[in-house]
Amino acid sequence: MAAGALLSSCAVGPNFKAPPAPPNARFVPAGQLPAETAAAPLPGGQAQRFVDGQDIPGQWWTLFQSAQLNALIERALKNSPTLESAQASLRQAKELAAAQRGSYYPSVSGAFESQRQKASGAAFGIPGFPSSYFYNLDTASVNVSYTLDAFGGTRRQVEALQAQAEYQQFALEASYLTLTANIVTTAVNEASLRAQIAATEQISQSQQSQLSIVTRRLGAGGASRADVLQQQAVLQSTLASLPVLRAQLAQQHNQLAAYLGSLPADYTDADFELDSLAMPQDLPVSLPSKFVEQRPDVREYSALLHEATAQVGIATANMLPQITLTGSYGQSSSTLDNLFASSSNVWSLIGSLTQPLFKGGQLRHQRRAAVAAAQEAAANYRATVVVAFQNVSDTLYALSADADALAAQALAERTAAESLTMVQAQYQSGAASYVQVLSAQQNYQTAAVALIKARAQRFADTAALFQALGGGWWNRSEALADIQKTREAP
Repeated sequence: MAAGALLSSCAVGPNFKAPPAPPNARFVPAGQLPAETAAAPLPGGQAQRFVDGQDIPGQWWTLFQSAQLNALIERALKNSPTLESAQASLRQAKELAAAQRGSYYPSVSGAFESQRQKASGAAFGIPGFPSSYFYNLDTASVNVSYTLDAFGGTRRQVEALQAQAEYQQFALEASYLTLTANIVTTAVNEASLRAQIAATEQISQSQQSQLSIVTRRLGAGGASRADVLQQQAVLQSTLASLPVLRAQLAQQHNQLAAYLGSLPADYTDADFELDSLAMPQDLPVSLPSKFVEQRPDVREYSALLHEATAQVGIATANMLPQITLTGSYGQSSSTLDNLFASSSNVWSLIGSLTQPLFKGGQLRHQRRAAVAAAQEAAANYRATVVVAFQNVSDTLYALSADADALAAQALAERTAAESLTMVQAQYQSGAASYVQVLSAQQNYQTAAVALIKARAQRFADTAALFQALGGGWWNRSEALADIQKTREAP
């Protein structure tokens, strides 16, 4: 045992070291984005500031200041089948790592055997020995076996399984982040569709009123039959868009039910409205040097790289001698009465050394395969880091563009509404053609719906930024505790 402890001070194979953050990394080139977005004079149109180095709260969705949204996410975190599956996978990985750590210790087993046999006297070759002989044999023993971890193969196996457990831990955090971000985005989409339906219904009512006016003018000789048909066509086109929007709204409703682990018919929560959501005005932008430690998917691929690195050590250790000590101590007697007598004592001690000599190149190629797998894991890690920076950069640009688009759409909607009112008044006085009225109606309808979509897009992209930056899991005490337990070896 002492010799084994001395031998186990070294382990073959490379020691894993987490890759550093990209040097001098930035999310966007200097001067590409303003420090503050544009503002628009309507709810949710406040300017947003990008604050470098500001931390992200663990429950970032509370920044939207919606008690309804907070309650929905709280229910989803308790009932989501996706999270339940990820949690079970993590428990499995932890138990497998704990089981492998048992290889550090000797294997001890106890055995008791009782047998009765009939033997032929010829088998013993002793004159006068009975031609057949019946005898009993009772044996009780304790067996010990211990494989010295001379080159660290066992430790590398434990290390690989521990890395797999860490991977599952961050897979759980990624599932947590994806679930919460998807709920926020789906709630925003539901609110957007509900607002589009309300706006479309209001527009259809206006168009119905306009149809009544044109019909009356037809009777008075001030309009043609073509004008009436054109207005009817515009109204029916508007009404035809409502079933599509309502179907999309129902689908978003069902999606929220699925996130909660509920059947669609069982989901009866209150409806979301855009006006019930507050726009976070200070947007955190993580320091790039810390960013790779915060993205769950980057940490996942770091753990996979760690596991692949440990597999190289395992493959290397398999090519080297294996030293095993086995021993047994027990009692053996033909009668139970004498089983524990001193004369019945039996024991054995065996030491063995096994060195693979020839396996047709199997071990060498297995090690080369492990090295290639580690290189693949390193490349996948770098690709994940690149995509992570891309996600943040895309979202920052989108948020700046969202604010500009909302300001432009607000102006366009206000202008289209004023133009429609003016043209309708001119038409009633005979100063405008009905073609002008139809054009103004279509412009206003397009602008009104586009404004709602622009408002919703700002909320959705704000949630996307929190997701792209990692979601603040490091500020949730339960997440930190779970990760610490995953890393600790009993």
